Amino acid sequence: MKKIVAVLFVVFVNFINAQSKSETKFTESNLVLKINKDEIYGTLTTPDLTKKYPVALIISGSGPTDRNGNNPMMKNNSLKMLAEALAKNGIASLRFDKRGIGESKAAAGPESSLVFEHYIEDAKSWINLLKQDKRFSKLTVIGHSEGSLIGMIAGTKADKFISIAGSGESADKLIKTQIASKSNKQIEEMTFPIIDSLKNGNKVKKVDPMLNSLFRPSIQPYIISWFKYDPSVEIKKLNVPILILQGNKDLQVTVKDAENLSQASKNSELLIIDKMNHIMKIIEGDQQENFASYSNETLPISEEMVNKIVSFIQK
Repeated sequence: MKKIVAVLFVVFVNFINAQSKSETKFTESNLVLKINKDEIYGTLTTPDLTKKYPVALIISGSGPTDRNGNNPMMKNNSLKMLAEALAKNGIASLRFDKRGIGESKAAAGPESSLVFEHYIEDAKSWINLLKQDKRFSKLTVIGHSEGSLIGMIAGTKADKFISIAGSGESADKLIKTQIASKSNKQIEEMTFPIIDSLKNGNKVKKVDPMLNSLFRPSIQPYIISWFKYDPSVEIKKLNVPILILQGNKDLQVTVKDAENLSQASKNSELLIIDKMNHIMKIIEGDQQENFASYSNETLPISEEMVNKIVSFIQK
């Protein structure tokens, strides 16, 4: 049985934006969630207020994306910027390194043992922890990219849910679409049967070495578990207010994905943000500028998006 055995707070810094006296001061604390022998590391950002205030759980996207929205190859601080923007508006947040990522690297264990449900259960544990904290009023789950799917499954006890750049179809369909748009027929003929097999819950013993990075045997249990979930089905299970945010300069997820999610849920509100890309930043130029933003830690996230999130949480 899963057991949460300890939580550790370590306050390390206070922030204030001297340019605007109307913005709320905030504090950031390191937080460690201990589940059995595993330790999941996060950052709790709290506004310096005396009355109760709302809190958001921020769930990062796929791959080696850490709590701040960065990975070993690219630093853009998108999720860190979101947390700080919320805090300046009186909203606390918790963002964390998933199992296998950043400070939580050791919690992943062998790659062959990791499944999508681990991420779901960890998110549920964070939600339970935040709901027990007497400083907080309402709890909103914010899922970015793959975190959108994790959040909508885990967030049944939350008060609100926000999807940012979340896929509107199951991962097997998404991967097929991406492969079809960027490769030739030969690659499709090699990969599509593997995807279909994994979708049906069957491992593939022989994988061409050139496809090992995608479909190596040790990662197949995770892919099988991930393929089981369809966002347009899961979002229907949420009986809370839902905000769906999508940029029209996203290179990874489309406006159609957001529309599919919106159509699947009667409780949802949809906002398409002009010129916003996948990491929530505004791109005025071409695709080269879009790619460059992934490594730009000074480029701010969309102000329109932040304002909408703040008003949605506070209403």
